[in-house]
Amino acid sequence: MGNGALSGAVIAVAGAGGPAGRATLLRLAEAGATVVGADNDPERLSEAVDAARYASGGAAVTGDTVDLLDLQSTQEWAAHIEKDFGRVDGLVHLVGGWRGSETFTKTSLDDWDFLELLLIRTVQHTSLAFHEALQRSERGRYLLISAAGASKPTAGNAAYAAAKAAAEAWTLAMADYFRKAGGPGGPTSAAAILVVKALVHDAMRAERPNAKFAGFTDVKDLAEAIERVWSKPAAEVNGNRLWLTEKP
Repeated sequence: MGNGALSGAVIAVAGAGGPAGRATLLRLAEAGATVVGADNDPERLSEAVDAARYASGGAAVTGDTVDLLDLQSTQEWAAHIEKDFGRVDGLVHLVGGWRGSETFTKTSLDDWDFLELLLIRTVQHTSLAFHEALQRSERGRYLLISAAGASKPTAGNAAYAAAKAAAEAWTLAMADYFRKAGGPGGPTSAAAILVVKALVHDAMRAERPNAKFAGFTDVKDLAEAIERVWSKPAAEVNGNRLWLTEKP
């Protein structure tokens, strides 16, 4: 582990308890990083952390139960990571959720209220809590996982697409902060967006063995793409959308 591409790096993963979180914890740990996951479900988080530790041969993977809808809790999480490990080199934002409707007319604004908290407020809190630590790192990265629908909304996905688009705009504003902080030499840290159509994992395939999941990104492939971002110069990825599916 000590000779991996991310050896010495300390990376936080928000939303670590889900399938994408599990795959990301494992991939980053295999690459040599110290990984700190967060989720609001302690049981789900514990299972994800234990699975990553076991599969990666006892790598440095830990977890914290954090309410990312609370700014102070999120700030305290960021502060304790930097205090305990001396640095923060990344925040991977995997907090997700979806609600939609049959038609635009049937859109419920209750869906917007739900998605605004889950998809936008958590991005605001993690970015505000971690941006200074990431800027202090020589290879800081803030990675938002977004959806192609943010660029081409459909009638039944108005609330979801609008929330994702807002989260992307917030992340791009953070990228501008990194650009300006880097000065004439260019950014040393980066904020970027990884865009998928949707995600798929083994359990979904088992439940729907005849489904093709066309254009979906496997969570393992997403995790590999996340790891690769650290191998690219900050200036190359900062403020960019990195597409893992066809552009709409």
